Amino acid sequence: MAILLLSLPPHPPIPPKNPKPTAPKVTPPQPTIALTDSTTSKRRFILKSTSLFLISLTPQQYPVAHSSPEASAPPRPSLSGIANTKSWFQFFGDGFAIRVPPQFQDVSEPEDYNTGLSLYGDKVKPKTFAARFASPDGYEVVSVVIRPSNSLKITFLEAKDITDLGSLKEAAKIFIPVGSTVYSARTIKIKEEEGFRTYYFYEFGIQEQHAALVAAVNGGKTYIAGATAPQSKWNDDGVKLRSAAISMTVL
Repeated sequence: MAILLLSLPPHPPIPPKNPKPTAPKVTPPQPTIALTDSTTSKRRFILKSTSLFLISLTPQQYPVAHSSPEASAPPRPSLSGIANTKSWFQFFGDGFAIRVPPQFQDVSEPEDYNTGLSLYGDKVKPKTFAARFASPDGYEVVSVVIRPSNSLKITFLEAKDITDLGSLKEAAKIFIPVGSTVYSARTIKIKEEEGFRTYYFYEFGIQEQHAALVAAVNGGKTYIAGATAPQSKWNDDGVKLRSAAISMTVL
């Protein structure tokens, strides 16, 4: 993820008291020090970049996603690498719930209470994110996006389960951007009162970013939970982020 870097000139060396006539010594250039203009602007830039990345993961009817052979893939993750999230704060949204990693902050879009008060039938602009939380430094983001299922795949009947959008492999065309390196794809079945609900889980990397994504369908809506971070951050916090994405449940 790109961050504006400012360099500071190195401090000049202090000359000795009794210099000897020696050949001039060339001082190698000192490494630049990376600074940002301000903590606030840096955090906003990181959140904006990560938000654009997550939006790119939402349904766009991409061509068939494929693994990039040139990319060096990290060890293949398994669903056994999941943390116990019962002690985490549980956020309840519109038709879903998700566990939020400790110290993550709510960075959702502010509510516009006037959007629903139009007297002329103006179409209300839907929120980009149904929920969004970020780590204190803004590099790691957990988000939920809700989309009408018929906007992802044309169907004559209301989608009631993620399988109505296709198999795990077929649905990857919807959820995974082309050019991604796919690390894992799994089907998860959760027992509910009326039977089992199917969730699709994908983990992949693209453009130095790593993502875990879980999708489910209920009542004609598709719920997509995504956890994203730079690959360098995922190496340490991947279990936590993967666990947050998998914690999403459709209500």
